[in-house]
Amino acid sequence: MYKPLLHKNPARQKYSIPDKKKPELFRDLYPYKKISRTVFDDSFVLPRPPEEIFVTDTTFRDGQQARPPYSVKQITSIFDYMHWLAGFSGLLRQCEFFLYSQKDRRAVEACLERGYRYPQVTGWIRANARDLDLVRKAGLKETGILTSVSDYHLYLKLGKDRRTAARDYLNIVEKSLELGIIPRCHFEDVTRADIYGFCIPLAQELMRLAEQSGLPVKIRLCDTMGYGVPFPGAALPRSVGKIVRTFTDEGGVPGEWLEWHGHNDFHKAHINAVTAWLYGCAGANGTLFGFGERTGNAPIEALIIEYISLTGSDDHADTRQITSLAEYFEKELDQPVPSNYPFAGRDFNATSAGIHVDGLMKNEEIYNIFDTNLILDKPVPIIINDKSGKAGIAYWINHNLELEGEDRVDKRHPAVDKIAQRIQREYENGRTTNISHKEMERFVRRFMPEMFLSEFDHLKVVAHDVGAQIMEDLAKYDIFHSEDKEGINRVMGEFLVKYPFIQYLYLTDSRGKLLAWNVSDIQYLNKYRDIPYGQDFSDREWYIRPIKTGKLHITNFYKSFFTGKLCLTVSVPIFNSRDQMTGVLGADIQFEDLVKIQEDLKDERKQAMD
Repeated sequence: MYKPLLHKNPARQKYSIPDKKKPELFRDLYPYKKISRTVFDDSFVLPRPPEEIFVTDTTFRDGQQARPPYSVKQITSIFDYMHWLAGFSGLLRQCEFFLYSQKDRRAVEACLERGYRYPQVTGWIRANARDLDLVRKAGLKETGILTSVSDYHLYLKLGKDRRTAARDYLNIVEKSLELGIIPRCHFEDVTRADIYGFCIPLAQELMRLAEQSGLPVKIRLCDTMGYGVPFPGAALPRSVGKIVRTFTDEGGVPGEWLEWHGHNDFHKAHINAVTAWLYGCAGANGTLFGFGERTGNAPIEALIIEYISLTGSDDHADTRQITSLAEYFEKELDQPVPSNYPFAGRDFNATSAGIHVDGLMKNEEIYNIFDTNLILDKPVPIIINDKSGKAGIAYWINHNLELEGEDRVDKRHPAVDKIAQRIQREYENGRTTNISHKEMERFVRRFMPEMFLSEFDHLKVVAHDVGAQIMEDLAKYDIFHSEDKEGINRVMGEFLVKYPFIQYLYLTDSRGKLLAWNVSDIQYLNKYRDIPYGQDFSDREWYIRPIKTGKLHITNFYKSFFTGKLCLTVSVPIFNSRDQMTGVLGADIQFEDLVKIQEDLKDERKQAMD
């Protein structure tokens, strides 16, 4: 991108750390009992972007401090999405991880096994040798090191003076360099720190170590409380631009070794990160959807959109993955993104200002920031109110139910007219708010029930999810191709102990003749004994469909003749080693057991089990 023409190697003054007995808390800026003050000093520095800018991620570190912890599987899936989003180009350069628990380390291993060049897997540790050994054991090439720099942290939290803290930080950085691990010093609380009295002299010493070792020593500028401001002419330590330029010009830190990490306490996380880019900081650190400690961090997806806007490098990111990630967070993590959240929310590109859908269809550019369908895989939605009309209702149905081609609903559909009348009555009775998506779904369910799965259909899906794998695994047992009825009954019995929700398990030959059976509940044993071996089931749906298709089949619900309970049947074909179909294995599952299984599955998803 922009390459500066001005010479970038000014003469630098050597700074030292004063021996201060009391902390500098900048009470004129941070009175605590009042809102913090922004001070201007009538001095201005010019923007000076580095030759390359990039994004780094802390979703699995800072982001996990704002929500229930991710499972290893979830971390790996999100890591994949990050690679597909912008890791493939190197724009999304790094992800950082905790290393303290066994699960943390399993997650690191799983992500490393992906073999991606980017995002690189890096660690995060406290400034001590024991933590550094975790990085070494994990085989990581780089780690963040907590190096708090404000007197709030040094004196009030750690109980150290500046010189002691600096000595401890330099010692751990030296050990990291000796191990060949690139240290990334996280200058925590930099916007409340004494820039020239601690940060710059420490940065100069770190650059000296980098020169001696031949390895980079990176610095992350952490605006821990979100105090940074992007305003030209603002004074240190709150001015983002002056902080960055001071580190590059006075501290001697190359821009490519600098990162900005900000929090959103004052709604400035994103703009401060972009300001840091413009003033010479190559890296902008953030989290997916801004999830982070307290008010969160700069959103990764917003930084990527901003990067494309600044550089014109559209091909450095697959922005459609932003929508995929939002869907993953909602469906897999039960963490919906707010509907009006930029770029990712369900309705971020919708308007409730009475859009006339016929006009929207003619030219959506009037109200859409860019082609969201092309760039984000998000068609323009519509919010329903009293001005939407039948065209708007039909558009809502087609958009939200993802109907295509011949399945699309026309505005002349009788049910659309009924919904329109129902909505109009709402407003005639004094309603002043938009119709919510949940309300619209209720209206459509009421007047167009054929568009939705019934509860029975949902339970059939559960039966498929639960029964498919276990039945297909059972069908692979060689004993089902033998005449060893005793052995078959033993295997069936063991299987029913493991899966007691199966009421009746049975095997037929290829002609539908009953060969073997077993039950999970002995109270039904005598009733099923009335079925003789050799009974012909060749006219039953559960037998016919697997024989014809060679695939698993699930019947509709029916009332069991033997138990009087509502149940369904899951059946699979049996194949021998020559792929010849030798029979059908069936399992009857009770409705009430399926309901319990469905609830158990919901609980498992909520617990995010590994």
